[in-house]
Amino acid sequence: MAIEIHPHARERMKERGATEEVTSTVRDGERFSARFGRVGFRRNFACGARRKGKRYKTKQIEVFGVKEHGDFIVGTVPVKY
Repeated sequence: MAIEIHPHARERMKERGATEEVTSTVRDGERFSARFGRVGFRRNFACGARRKGKRYKTKQIEVFGVKEHGDFIVGTVPVKY
């Protein structure tokens, strides 16, 4: 399965601090059903990142998208610290 990231999602990934973790989340993360026929994936990563003046030990990447023709198209990527 190929993973394609929509340009809008790619812009938001940069703003939210998500990188290559997105493909890893889709391949190895917890899968769950989402609204509007979408599929979601969730995975926690150790990060030690500093964000808005606070230091966080982990960040949780969620990936929402749809399967089309055997490929997964990423629509949005919320990140929780």
